[in-house]
Amino acid sequence: MKKQFVLLLSLFVLPALFTLNSCKKEEEGPTKNVVEIAQSNSDFSILVQALTLSDLSTNYATVLSGSGPFTVFAPTNAAFSALLTELGVASLNDIPAATLEAVLKYHVVPGKVLSSSLSNGQVVSTLNGATFTIGLTGGAKITDQQARVANITATDLDATNGVVHVIDKVILP
Repeated sequence: MKKQFVLLLSLFVLPALFTLNSCKKEEEGPTKNVVEIAQSNSDFSILVQALTLSDLSTNYATVLSGSGPFTVFAPTNAAFSALLTELGVASLNDIPAATLEAVLKYHVVPGKVLSSSLSNGQVVSTLNGATFTIGLTGGAKITDQQARVANITATDLDATNGVVHVIDKVILP
């Protein structure tokens, strides 16, 4: 009887378990880097344009496609449009390259900073060496050095080389 049980187990149960285990889907991580996330979302087309302007001394699309990790506070098209109107210019091309470069660096934080790691009053250092402050009272927001407040409207867009948080205003160093 014991031999029959072992035979039954080896012929039917073990192969079934092996098959079920091999079909188990592995958890999938992110498949896009921070630039590819921006490129795949039409609401970031002006940001993508800013990242790839040829007259910048550094092509940030190339930098942000690297290994990172990076945290990008990504302004939407509406945020960039509002900034262009505020500055009285027609396009990004009307902004001096050095200024645009400083603004882009101000939206990037070294390391992967998830929303769960942010705290109220936290001062965050950016790639350009300047800081901004996180606010969590009355909704998540950041305040730049010019006292401009940008709301964080979406968080933790996971990337292969970091994370993207969406903001509704371009912040200025």
